[in-house]
Amino acid sequence: MALAGVLLAGCDAPLPKARVLPGPTHVTPVDPMDVMCRSQPRDPGRVTLHRLNRAEYDNTVRDLLGDTQAPARHFPPDDHGFGFDNNADVLSMSPLLMEKYSHAAKQLVETAWAKGTLRTCVLDPAAPEPCARALLQDFARRAWRRPVTAGEVDALVRFVALAKQHGDAPEVGVKLALRSVLVSPNFLFRVELDPTPTSTAPHPVSDTELASRLSYFLWSSMPDEALLKVAEAGRLHEPEVLEAQVRRMLADPRARALVDNFAGQWLYTRALDFAQPEARYGFDEPLRQAMRQEMQLLFQEFITGNHRLKDLLDADFTYVNDRLAAHYGLPPVGTDAMTRVSLEGHPERAGLFGKGSLLTVTANADRTSPVKRGVWVLEQLLCKGPPPPPPDAGGLAPAVDPTLNIKERMRQHRADATCSGCHALMDPLGFGMENFDPVGRWRVKEEGGATVDPSGELPGGKSFRGVVELRAVVKQDPDLSACMTRHLLSYALGRGAEDADRCTVHGISKEAESRGGRLADYLLAIVRSDAFLQRRGESEEGPKP
Repeated sequence: MALAGVLLAGCDAPLPKARVLPGPTHVTPVDPMDVMCRSQPRDPGRVTLHRLNRAEYDNTVRDLLGDTQAPARHFPPDDHGFGFDNNADVLSMSPLLMEKYSHAAKQLVETAWAKGTLRTCVLDPAAPEPCARALLQDFARRAWRRPVTAGEVDALVRFVALAKQHGDAPEVGVKLALRSVLVSPNFLFRVELDPTPTSTAPHPVSDTELASRLSYFLWSSMPDEALLKVAEAGRLHEPEVLEAQVRRMLADPRARALVDNFAGQWLYTRALDFAQPEARYGFDEPLRQAMRQEMQLLFQEFITGNHRLKDLLDADFTYVNDRLAAHYGLPPVGTDAMTRVSLEGHPERAGLFGKGSLLTVTANADRTSPVKRGVWVLEQLLCKGPPPPPPDAGGLAPAVDPTLNIKERMRQHRADATCSGCHALMDPLGFGMENFDPVGRWRVKEEGGATVDPSGELPGGKSFRGVVELRAVVKQDPDLSACMTRHLLSYALGRGAEDADRCTVHGISKEAESRGGRLADYLLAIVRSDAFLQRRGESEEGPKP
């Protein structure tokens, strides 16, 4: 029985039925999701007005102004929704944040003006309006990611007249106008309009809105000139043009944003910054940096390479330097630079479950945590996260025998636990990674001397022993593809992919796998979907509960 089929008791999907074809031996299985989704209309959903998060703000001012000082590092932290900090529903606006935006806009304009990057024409003191108009129209178009109206440009040019009234030079007025562009909702938010805001009928987003959806999905930044021109020509909705733009953008260095912002949150790489294992494990900053780079380089190869996305589970290569190679027990590579190496002969290190970054952030400071590791697999790979623990749930019970291995200790702990059913799902998955200590070093004995038992048995009887067999179980699970799709779609749309999106998720997953199952296939299937190409308004009654 597949793992997904036994995770939530009482919630199992009905078993697929079979359609018998002519002849005694030909049976074609029918996918019940296909049947159900054919009869259901696809709702693209509604995305809340999307404020740029800190990463998006920094990347946008980098591409707009050439500024690499990352001013958003001084902004308040962004909240998270559905695992990502680009979820529009939680990206609120506070007075403090508005104050930070105003200060940043002033500094950005002054710096860019001093460097000359904004002075695209010469301001004639006697007649500054023609130059000011051309400069501001071009800047607002790029900053607001759409064509600007004559009225909008007129409003910006009036700052020049205002400066003159106060006896200031024309450039003072132009710089005030530039600052106003950067604190406008048109810059700070990704604005999408519904012709009829109370209509729930789906409609295509405009080409320029689609350009922003695409660029903030793949680059966490504004559309470049090539993408904006295609959108302004009204051609971005053409399937061939859209695919060409996606492939061009994935080949651009700015697609590194998928590594930093999508994979960094999905695979918990960002959390490594906050890991503080106890000193006895020898964890230090060079090791932290090497672990982070290993995971980033691994995912980057899945963006540009020809690997199936599912192969993240058992990829037979990785990136190490001498420090990380020694930590893993691999042969030295002879350099401090991260180097691609084959994992032939070291199957325990293949794929995500053998990576020090993931193993460290899913452990406690002083011991491993089968619960944390098991929950990560359930939530991030299978979308079958357990319910929250009861208020009185804690760590290991103090009365258990410390000479036992962690598997036996947790069995004793679960005997009287109110959440033993959930632990029966989580713990076995974590036990499969017990050969890795809290910082990902291989071990056969625990610190107390007990022999590691990396075997696990899941509800329904499926069993495995060790990380190699564990990852095979997870990779074969039928929910893996849909779960990866769900995370990608949530990130792409800036809203959570929920139960109402299950047909959309199913369709994207099926299309991506039929085209080869590479990460690029998933990304293309997402941007072709109605959920990405369309939106709708919201009825006056508000969202349904």
